[in-house]
Amino acid sequence: MTTVEKPALYRDLARQLAALIEGEADFVANLANTAALIYHGLPDLNWAGFYLRGGAELVLGPFQGKPACVRIPIGKGVCGACAERGAAVLVPDVHDFPGHIACDPESRSELVVPLIENNRVLGVLDLDSPLPARFDELDCAGCEQLIGVLLVHRGKY
Repeated sequence: MTTVEKPALYRDLARQLAALIEGEADFVANLANTAALIYHGLPDLNWAGFYLRGGAELVLGPFQGKPACVRIPIGKGVCGACAERGAAVLVPDVHDFPGHIACDPESRSELVVPLIENNRVLGVLDLDSPLPARFDELDCAGCEQLIGVLLVHRGKY
């Protein structure tokens, strides 16, 4: 996918997501549909889903892909680092990330973006790919856009 195509793809996904979750107040249902939309809408993914903050750890939420790690301590692995920093973490090669937690040995690159509301990290969106360097800053910006749509329709949680 070219750098010209990515912004258009994410704009289209954001429109689809807004239509998909509009009027639905259940946050978990909206997370599930968001994970499915991303997993089937973006090329070269082998996992897309959410981890939700539960105290000092992240707990597996709705996802698409192979079974995953259920609990990740804040500060551990890519997801935990993202939650601790409150900022996206883009990893071109997971083998080069100290403390990477390998839920699926086929994953080679990862992008994790926090869900932040009122300066509080609610959880993270985690995307994995079997391709090295699959994600870039355009993917990061696109996922932040999708999370923005999701949080506007946050509903109850």
